Amino acid sequence: MKKTILLSLILLIGVAASGQSIKRTSGNLDVLKSTKNIGVSFTYENMKVGKMDEERYVQEKISDYNKKKSGSGEAWHKEWIADRSERFEPKFIELFSKYLGEKGISANLGEGDILMKINVDFIEPGFNVGVARRNASVDFTCIITSSDGKEIASVTVKEASANSFGGNDYDVGFRVQESFAKGGRELAKFMLKDARL
Repeated sequence: MKKTILLSLILLIGVAASGQSIKRTSGNLDVLKSTKNIGVSFTYENMKVGKMDEERYVQEKISDYNKKKSGSGEAWHKEWIADRSERFEPKFIELFSKYLGEKGISANLGEGDILMKINVDFIEPGFNVGVARRNASVDFTCIITSSDGKEIASVTVKEASANSFGGNDYDVGFRVQESFAKGGRELAKFMLKDARL
């Protein structure tokens, strides 16, 4: 019994110690003290998905879906691309803006006092097959610039991952969307703390 409790505690500590990390890799975020609006844009250059580059991942998924039902691979691919602008990015902006809003800063897709280009470097789609599951996660590189393009700072976000405690996250898009949301929330909190706001 004592060994079981000890093993459980060790596993919980290990889970708590792993996970998301955010780091400012250059510049500083003092500009947030005089910023009212951040314009955000997303790119997906050289993105990895799981253990492969996105192109190979997409080809394999299209092939797998088409083997099950003709044409379903192409339908899956359209949804994979559409989820970026319809689910992932809006969820990120929603939570990012909510936490910045507590300090009077808004964020939106488009223009702003300063700009933040977010490259999505990595997506782990995760899985949930009922008896086994893996959380989705995302990695970002964020380059913050003045409105004229001068770089102010860069920040990396690694392993932003949200858990669905109800366990009903069978949809890949939902799992990734929630990871984008977690990334947006935690990035906003990090930026405010780093700028001492």
